[in-house]
Amino acid sequence: MKFFIDTANLDQIKEANELGILDGVTTNPSLMAKEGIKGHDAIVKHYKDICEMVDGDISAEVVSTEFKDIVEEGKKLAAIHPNIVVKVPMIKDGVKAIKWFTDNGIKTNCTLVFNAGQAILCAKAGAKYVSPFVGRIDDTGWDGVQLVEQIVHIYGVQGFKTQVLAASMRSPNHIIRCAEVGAHVVTSPLESILGLLKHPLTDVGLAKFLDDAKKLQ
Repeated sequence: MKFFIDTANLDQIKEANELGILDGVTTNPSLMAKEGIKGHDAIVKHYKDICEMVDGDISAEVVSTEFKDIVEEGKKLAAIHPNIVVKVPMIKDGVKAIKWFTDNGIKTNCTLVFNAGQAILCAKAGAKYVSPFVGRIDDTGWDGVQLVEQIVHIYGVQGFKTQVLAASMRSPNHIIRCAEVGAHVVTSPLESILGLLKHPLTDVGLAKFLDDAKKLQ
């Protein structure tokens, strides 16, 4: 399973990348705004900086909602760097645009997916990734990981090549459960990734080892 970090913060991307486990990055307009990145030139530069840091797919999201505008915006994003994946919302014109991008050799990530029907359309249109939002589904009282499992199963049965990119991770447990059900990729904040390192018995064991080591000196 691939690990992506969901952020536009360069320091967090650097920290995750230095762990040696990072395969890519996902961003969106909200994450860009959180870092104070505004204006076309600043956004393009920021994407270039991320692409130079991480050797993997970097999702860059369009803000347009009509087919022609999505295509034009997506072409400009894809031209920034070969690693850019154009992130397109799950709407009618978005699906049409994904098909156009697929036919023209541009990689896509279909975002804001909340049911299996939407995921099937993403795959039929040729998206490289489909992003079901686990945490947001959990917020409604349903099980987001169960949807990931359902999509993975459908894609396997049908032979779809689209990869399931589990998004909206809220905890290390989300990452573990998505790995259990066969997600091809998870994207999460740095906090959840680092949370996988932690266990109280590890801390206790390390403290004992270090204490015993002092006795050998």
